[in-house]
Amino acid sequence: MIIQAKISQIPEILLMTDACRIAMEGNGIYQWTTEYPSKQAFKNDIERNELYVLHLNNEIVGCIVVSLFMDEEYKSVEWLTENAKNYYIHRLAVHPKYQSKGFAQRLMGFAENFARENNALSVRLDTFSQNQRNQKFYEQRGYTKLGDIFFLNQSEHPFHCYELVL
Repeated sequence: MIIQAKISQIPEILLMTDACRIAMEGNGIYQWTTEYPSKQAFKNDIERNELYVLHLNNEIVGCIVVSLFMDEEYKSVEWLTENAKNYYIHRLAVHPKYQSKGFAQRLMGFAENFARENNALSVRLDTFSQNQRNQKFYEQRGYTKLGDIFFLNQSEHPFHCYELVL
């Protein structure tokens, strides 16, 4: 079941995303840090009603942010659609012990259907250039790889931007 997250769930969400960070680092992917994603980022997501969690047996196994807000870093990207009604995906995570079971697909399907139901033009996101698995995941879902952006507080490596036209 995918539902909107609550403030009280932030500690459990942070434990899950930290487990993801540790697993990525074990694979040489330094995409997330001990500072990101943060408690404050998730608090802001919840206050804007943009954070959703995937529950399985009363446990949070995944999360996703579905937002209409366009971050400043995205303004330089040459998107496929006009900057009008576009949804942005952030902080997609599935606990490592539940990965490769289709839960990320379910979360993305939820987000894309949400965008369609709200008459969006597209779904946009970025993923770490050193994370080949994520790039393949989005490309197999029909996303088009566009330009690069940088989050220097996270990595010296770029993040690739992707867009799915709806």
